[in-house]
Amino acid sequence: MKFQEYKNLDLPQTAEDVLKLWDAEDTFHKSISTREGHPAFVFYEGPPSANGMPGIHHVMARTIKDIICRYKTQQGFEVHRKAGWDTHGLPVELGVEKTLGITKEDIGKKITVEQYNQHCRADVMKYTDVWSNLTRQMGYWVNLEDPYITYDNKYIETLWHLLKRLFDKGLLYKGYTIQPYSPAAGTGLSTHELNQPGCYRDVKDTTCTAQFRVVRNEKSEHLFADVEGELFFLGWTTTPWTLPSNTALCVGPTIDYVKVKCNNPYTDERQTIIMASELVPTLFGKKMEGKFTVTDEHYKGKELEGIRYEQLIPWVKPMEQYGDSFRVIVGDYVTTTDGTGIVHIAPTFGADDDRVAKAAGIAPLFMVDTAGKTCPMVDRSGRFYRLEDLDAQFVANNVDVELYSKWAGRYVKNAYDSQATDETPTLDVDICVELKAQNKAFKIEKHTHSYPHCWRTDKPVLYYPLDSWFIKVTDLRERMVELNKTIKWQPESTGSGRFGKWLEGLTDWNLSRSRFWGTPLPIWATEDYSEIKCIGSVEELIAEIDKSVAAGVMTENPYKDFVVGDMSKENYSVERIDLHKPYVDRIVLLSSKGEPMQREKDLIDVWFDSGAMPYAQLHYPFENADKFDTVFPADFVAEGVDQTRGWFYTLHAIATMLFDKVAFRNIISNGLVLDKNGNKMSKRLGNAVDPFEVLNKYGADATRWYMITNSQPWDNLKFDTEGVDEVRRKFFGTLYNTYSFFALYANVDGFTGKEAVVAVENRPEIDRWIISELNSLTARVTESLENYDPTPAARAIQEFVCENLSNWYVRLNRKRFWGGGMTEDKLAAYQTLYTCLETVAKLAAPFAPFISDRIYRDLNAVSGHCTEESVHLSTFPVCDKSLINSDLEQMTYIAQKVSSMVLALRRKVNIKVRQPLTKILIPVLDAEVERHIEAVKSLIASEVNVKEVELIHDTTGVITKRIKPNFKTLGPKYGKYMKAIAALVATFTQEQIAAVENGTLTTLDMGAESIEVSAADFDITSEDMPGWLVTSEGKLTVALDITLTPELEKEGVARELINRIQNIRKDSGLEVTDKIRVQVEDIDAVRDAVAEHAGYIGQQTLAVEVVCAATPAGDNIVDSDVNDIPLKIAITKHL
Repeated sequence: MKFQEYKNLDLPQTAEDVLKLWDAEDTFHKSISTREGHPAFVFYEGPPSANGMPGIHHVMARTIKDIICRYKTQQGFEVHRKAGWDTHGLPVELGVEKTLGITKEDIGKKITVEQYNQHCRADVMKYTDVWSNLTRQMGYWVNLEDPYITYDNKYIETLWHLLKRLFDKGLLYKGYTIQPYSPAAGTGLSTHELNQPGCYRDVKDTTCTAQFRVVRNEKSEHLFADVEGELFFLGWTTTPWTLPSNTALCVGPTIDYVKVKCNNPYTDERQTIIMASELVPTLFGKKMEGKFTVTDEHYKGKELEGIRYEQLIPWVKPMEQYGDSFRVIVGDYVTTTDGTGIVHIAPTFGADDDRVAKAAGIAPLFMVDTAGKTCPMVDRSGRFYRLEDLDAQFVANNVDVELYSKWAGRYVKNAYDSQATDETPTLDVDICVELKAQNKAFKIEKHTHSYPHCWRTDKPVLYYPLDSWFIKVTDLRERMVELNKTIKWQPESTGSGRFGKWLEGLTDWNLSRSRFWGTPLPIWATEDYSEIKCIGSVEELIAEIDKSVAAGVMTENPYKDFVVGDMSKENYSVERIDLHKPYVDRIVLLSSKGEPMQREKDLIDVWFDSGAMPYAQLHYPFENADKFDTVFPADFVAEGVDQTRGWFYTLHAIATMLFDKVAFRNIISNGLVLDKNGNKMSKRLGNAVDPFEVLNKYGADATRWYMITNSQPWDNLKFDTEGVDEVRRKFFGTLYNTYSFFALYANVDGFTGKEAVVAVENRPEIDRWIISELNSLTARVTESLENYDPTPAARAIQEFVCENLSNWYVRLNRKRFWGGGMTEDKLAAYQTLYTCLETVAKLAAPFAPFISDRIYRDLNAVSGHCTEESVHLSTFPVCDKSLINSDLEQMTYIAQKVSSMVLALRRKVNIKVRQPLTKILIPVLDAEVERHIEAVKSLIASEVNVKEVELIHDTTGVITKRIKPNFKTLGPKYGKYMKAIAALVATFTQEQIAAVENGTLTTLDMGAESIEVSAADFDITSEDMPGWLVTSEGKLTVALDITLTPELEKEGVARELINRIQNIRKDSGLEVTDKIRVQVEDIDAVRDAVAEHAGYIGQQTLAVEVVCAATPAGDNIVDSDVNDIPLKIAITKHL
C-alpha cells in the first residue's frame, strides 16, 4: 500500500471529503463515547438566535470554542457539547413585527397574542438549517441533535424553579422606579443591556440653559438686594423636552454660587442671574465683555435650599397629593464639570432626579390616563400624551389646554416618529425657540454627549418610571466580585476591568419586560398585593389551578391532560401544556383568603433565559439532579466581548445567588471582527463578509487558522480575505508540499513506516535537532492551550512547519531521499520526517481539523501506527524531555540566524544564492557563541554558498562600528547625563566600542560622578567595508565578501544550469529516478562553466552526459536563460 498523493492543495475539497468520513464513521459521537468514564471537561455553548443569519464573527467565536474542546478531547477528557437555541426576546419579536408589518401597539388589536406568538415560535427557527450548515462547514463539533431550546416547556419550568428560589430568598421584589425604557421596542431594559458594546454613542443634541424666575418672598428677599431686572436661576439640560416636567432645581450643598448682572443674549432685557461661580467664564466669554457684572454676593448651595421659583413651562400643574414643587433642593451629585452648577430636576425622567426629589418631598409631574393610572407626560411610544388619552377630570383640573394642545402628541425624539424626515424639526429645538421668545432661555447650542441606545433597535432610550420586578443582585454584589477573582479570564484585563468593575457598580436587575414572546414571570398577586405567589413548577401550578377550579374561580384546568411526574417529550409538548402568553394569563389562582390572584403581565429578561442554561438545559432539578454536580460549573465558556455584560454576567449572577459558586472556571472573551480597515461590519455599509463565501473559497482550515494566528482572540480582528489566502498559500501550502515530498519519495523507496526503528541517538545530528524542536514545540503548544491562549500555539506550529521542517530540515536533507537503496541513514530520514508530520497533524488538529485528519489518515493507512481511525480520536502528543537538546537547538538557531542575515545581504546587492562567494567573517564575543558557530560552520557555508566561514575575535581594522546611546534604557537611569553621555561615546575608538560590546559593565566618568552602563544601554551598528557588506542583529554581526572571481562566476553559472535542467526534468514528467543526457547551447556565457563543471552538473541532475552543442538536440528542447542571457537546453531520457 502506498501513501496517498495529490495533484494540488484544495482545502475546501479536503474539508468536504473529511466531512463525509466523519459522517460515515460517526466520528463526533465517537469522540465522546471513546472517552466514556474518563474525567469530564464541561463546556457550555452560548445559544445563538436562529431568526438571524450567522456572520463571520460567529466563525471566530466558534473556532475558539472548537479548538479548546478538541484539544481537551485529545487530552483524554469526555467533552459533551450540547448546542442551544436562544428563542425568546426582542430580536425575535422585532423580526416578526417587521415581517407582518405591525407594531407592538397592533398586538391584541390587529393580531391576537396567540397568533403573534405562533409567528414568533415559527420565525425564531427559520434559519436553523443555515446555522447548522455553518456549524458543519467550519468543522465546529457541537451536538445539534439534542439542543436545549429556551422556548421549550421544560426549559421554562426550570426558569420558574430558579425564580421561585430567588423569591423565597427574598431576592425578587417589585418596585416603581426610573428605568431605561426603549419606546422603539416597547419595553424596559436592564442596566446590563444598556451597557452592551456600542449602546452608548456620541450624539449631537440641542441643549438649553433655561432661566427659572425666582419667586420673591420672605425666604428669598435677601437675594433681591441690588438686583437689576428680573432674578433667575440658570439651569442647564441636554434634554429640553424634559423641561415641561420640571418640578425642582438642585444645587450642590458646598458649591459656591454668585449673582451676575447682565443682558439676556436673545431679548437684550436687563436681568440678574444666579449660577455656580466656577462656571461663569463658560457662559460669559470675550464676546460679552462689558455687558455683565459679577457681583460680590456669593452663596453656598445650602443657603439657596428652599427658595421657590415659577414653573418654567406651565402646561400641566403637578398634583399636590404627590408633594411639593418648584423649589430649590440640594444634592451631592451636582458638579461643576459643565452646565451652570444648577440641575433641572424632572423626577419622572431620571433616576438621580427621582431619588433627590423623593428625599426632598418634591412631587413628580404625573398625568392621569383614561384608565385612571398615573403616568409621566410622555407615553410609552415616546410622545407627549394626547389629550384624548388623558382623564377628562385631570385635564380640567391640571392641564392648560390652550398651551398644551399644540404640543400634545409630539414625539420627544424624531427617531421614534416613523413619519419624521431629516428636515423635521425636533421637539427640543421648538421648545427652545419658544423659551427664547419668552425670555426664558439664556443659551441654546448644539452639544455632543454620550447617550444610551437600545441594543436591538438602535434607537435612543428614555429614562422612564416603570412598575417592574427586580432581582436584588446588590445583596450579593461583594460575593460576585469575590468569586469573579477565582475565574481565569482571557484576557485577564477583561475579568478585572470591564467585568470586575461592572460588578463593583451593580444595580438591581430589572427583570420585567412588557412584551409578548418570552418566559412569563411566574408570579400571581391579589389586586392589593396583600398576597403574592411565585410558582416554581408545573406540578405546583396545576395544584393551584385545581384549587381555583374547586372554588369556582376557574371553570376548568387548562392543563388537565398534563401528567405530573411524566418527563416525556410528549407530556411536555405544547399540545398538552404551553407556559407562554396568552395561556398563563388566563390562569387565575386563589389566595389564602379566597381572593382571585392575577398573573403579573410581565415577561422576564431574555438574558435570564440564557444565563440559566446550565440548569435549564438539563431540566434541573426535575431531571438529572443526580448528575448535576458533574456538569456544573463549566470548565470553559467563550463568546464575544459583547457578552461581558450579557451572558457572562447573567451566568455569574444566577450561579452566585443560588449556588454560591462560579458558573464557569475558565473563559475566553474574544474581540470584535471588523472589516480590513478597522470599521464595524454592517450590511448597510456594504462591508459585511459572508462566512459561506469565505469557507467555500478558502476552506475552513485556512479561515480558522487565519483568525487565530492573525491576532490574539481578545484583540479586535481586522478581517481581510487576502490574509486568509496568504495563510492558505504560505502555511497550508508548505504543509501540503512537505507531505507531498514525503509521500513521493516514500512511495518510490517503498517506505511504509512499519520498518524497524532507528534509535534517535543513532540518527544524524540534523535528525536529532528536528526531533528536539518537535518536542519543544509540543511543550509550547500544550502550555499555551492549557493557558487558554491558542494564538501562540498556532503560531509556533506554523513557524515549526515553515521554518524548521520545510525550509531547513527537508531542504537540507533532500539528497538523503534521492536514489540508492534503503540505507540506515535514508531510513532515519524517512522515520524522522514521518514522526514530524504525524505529530504536527495531531498538534494542529484542534485548529485545522480537516487537513490534519487527512494527513493523519493518509499516514496511518500505510503505517498502521495508531489504532484510532481519526486524529480527533487520537491522543495529543506528549513532550519527551529526554529528546530535547537545547544546545543543539541553539546551535541550529544560530546557523539559521546567520544564514538569514547573509541571504539578506545577498539580496541587498542582487547576488543570487546560486552564485558562490568567497568568505564571511563573524566576530565572536564569547566562548559559548564561538562554540556554537564553530559547530555549524560547514552548515552555514553550504546554506549561504560561501567557501569559508571565519570567526574573528578582534574586529579592529576589519569592521567599523558606530555607537550611540539607547535613550529608552539610559533615559530613566541617567536622564540628566544624556547629552554628556552622547558626546562622550561619540569620541570612542573602535577598541572602546569593542570593550563596551564584549564587557558586562562599563564605567563612564561624568565628572561629578561615575556611572555604570552595559551593552544594552547602547545601539551598536556596523558599517560596510570596501568589497564587503556588513549587518548586525542583536549580538550577531556578519561581514560578507562580495568580490566575484572568474572561478566563482563559472561555478555560479553551473549552478544556474542545474536549476534550469531540474525544472525541465520536472516539466517533462520524468520520474525522479530517470537518468538523462543534456545538451546546452554553445555560447560564451556557459561554455567554460560546462567544460569545467560537467561532472558536477551531471551528478546533481542524474545526467550521464552534459555537453555544449551549437544546436542542442533531444527529446525535449527548451528556450531558457542564464543570468538573463537566452539559450537553448535539450534533455533526452537515457535508456
